[in-house]
Amino acid sequence: MSEEKQLSLEEAFEKLEAVVEKLEQPETSLEDSFAAYKEGVTLVNLCNGMIDRVEKEVRVLAEGGMTDEF
Repeated sequence: MSEEKQLSLEEAFEKLEAVVEKLEQPETSLEDSFAAYKEGVTLVNLCNGMIDRVEKEVRVLAEGGMTDEF
């Protein structure tokens, strides 16, 4: 999980796309599908957190012209 925290948003989206492709393959076993699903959930949560931080920064910029720490 610490590896995902070091990813950029673009890298996380690329990994998420790879997870989706793996889940779409009919030859992927149930066990592998479950592991990929768990990884995907982790990546989605990571992406959501990054996007939330950016949205907060944009709101602050729009309101006052300068960023503040949240």
